[in-house]
Amino acid sequence: MISKLLINGSWVNACSGETLDVIDPATEDVIHQVASAGKEDINVAVKAARDAFDSGPWSEMNGAERAVILRKMATEIEVRTNELAGLEVLDNGKPLPEAVWDIEDTVACFNFYADLADEFHNTPDEKIALSDYRFTTRVVREPVGVVGAIIPWNFPLLMAAWKVAPALAAGCAVVLKPSEVTPITALELGEVAQRAGLPDGVLNIVTGLGANAGQPLSAHPDVDKLAFTGSVQTGSRIMQTAARDIKNISLELGGKSPFVVFADSDIKQAVEWILFGIFWNQGEVCSATSRVLIEDGIYEPVIERLKEEAQKITIGNGMHDDILLGPLVNKSQYDKVLGFIEQGKRSGARLVTGGGPAKGLDKGYFLEPTIFADVEENSSIWREEIFGPVVCIKSFSTEEEAVKLANDSEFGLAAAVMSKDDDRCDRVASALRAGIVWINCSQPTFVEGPWGGYKKSGIGRELGRWGFENYLEEKQITRYNSEEPWGWYVK
Repeated sequence: MISKLLINGSWVNACSGETLDVIDPATEDVIHQVASAGKEDINVAVKAARDAFDSGPWSEMNGAERAVILRKMATEIEVRTNELAGLEVLDNGKPLPEAVWDIEDTVACFNFYADLADEFHNTPDEKIALSDYRFTTRVVREPVGVVGAIIPWNFPLLMAAWKVAPALAAGCAVVLKPSEVTPITALELGEVAQRAGLPDGVLNIVTGLGANAGQPLSAHPDVDKLAFTGSVQTGSRIMQTAARDIKNISLELGGKSPFVVFADSDIKQAVEWILFGIFWNQGEVCSATSRVLIEDGIYEPVIERLKEEAQKITIGNGMHDDILLGPLVNKSQYDKVLGFIEQGKRSGARLVTGGGPAKGLDKGYFLEPTIFADVEENSSIWREEIFGPVVCIKSFSTEEEAVKLANDSEFGLAAAVMSKDDDRCDRVASALRAGIVWINCSQPTFVEGPWGGYKKSGIGRELGRWGFENYLEEKQITRYNSEEPWGWYVK
């Protein structure tokens, strides 16, 4: 495992010499140490990215040439799928099959943006018809420049790919700051890039605390664009910092996503998607459908089936066979989620199952899958993002009531609706104020489609062509074609 920073093609210690412990959340053991970057390291990394962008060769390559290296990166990752997935489990705690899925999605992400880089290369400049025949205008798209990318801990390598792959495809240079909680696979991405032949300085990776490394990166005047995924609170601070330099930003923030289940739904399918929507990745998913609204006619039958199935979920070390729920990522998150569970108990909500540490596991940050029913709209567990294996359930009587309850949130990242009535599903999907809406499912995510939310869930979109366009600027080039004097001043 790599422990140093990647800056300008070299692996170096932090200027301070300080390091951070990396802890396995399943055992609470320190498994590794990485360099802890500070402002001085950020300055050096940004300068490396600035020089690499301004002098080339990456930004001067055409899209087809960049695509070749992106595909090599995809191949390098694919060859190391099992190794990288194992590192994700050690670092994050998620079950191994889910980690393998994440690495496969990472490969797909790099290949997808390689294809877009190729397409970009083959797309002619846009020509615009003008009202004055003497002029012609074309619009070209150019890389935005140096990108500061700050990513969270819930999908460590995949979240890096969501930012690094489109930024590189567009021709940008990147300084990547992974979460200090899960830095291991981001550093491995640096080795992948070197083996694929990415020029020095185009991808720099700095591990460190948010205050020491993330903040100076977001405030650095030579960073042209900030791409951040994380909490609303940190996103708000980054937005304020970026405002000083009028910096280009994209923010993918929190969520408290609703799942509306109508009475004509198949109960077995509803239960399966509700469970997946909240307990996949231990509920540490920004789009988790953690607020479930069930129509009166099937309310109790669904809750009873959910209880029965949730109690069958296997909990344990993600490296063990047949585990569906691993530990939370660290003690801080574990304590936070336990605190929400206690608030839920005090609020008067009905605790259907779970509600505490997993039994029989003395080490590690393991919690039982927890279900609350009859949850009040003004309770903290209904309104605030918990980011753990806790689902809150409430009944509704009419479609109008369901939509109103679903939209009554400061978040708007995702939402889901289930019914056998296709017209009703389409009607409700249109009414839900969210950037992503699933019909008869929850959480499927595809690199081809846009990802992002309304309200406090963020600004801008990742993935698809929208994610690529995040890292481009449009430039108008207008030519005067006439030999006639312009006429404003004639001597």
